[in-house]
Amino acid sequence: MQEWNERELNDAIQQKDTFCLYLYTPMCGTCQVASKMLTVVLEMYPKLKSGKMNMNYIPAISIQYKIESVPCLLLIKEGQLLEKIYAFQSVPYLYTLLKKLEL
Repeated sequence: MQEWNERELNDAIQQKDTFCLYLYTPMCGTCQVASKMLTVVLEMYPKLKSGKMNMNYIPAISIQYKIESVPCLLLIKEGQLLEKIYAFQSVPYLYTLLKKLEL
């Protein structure tokens, strides 16, 4: 998963892309576990565009999307927010969620 900046996120939204965006902070232990689970699941969706953003550097995004906590996974379909996920319960659970974005 590649680190994105605000410009890359805005470009993806303007182009009405379908993607998932992982929001985290580096010192969050739960975020580290969630990142590993998400990495496994994304291997099963090689065509799905994905990115990650460190919430310490993008406070405007947390306000824009009303992010309550990290880790958070934004599912964006055709440039529109489909769902916000805070509980990364398991790899099969994440697999099912990402299926909603299948291209």
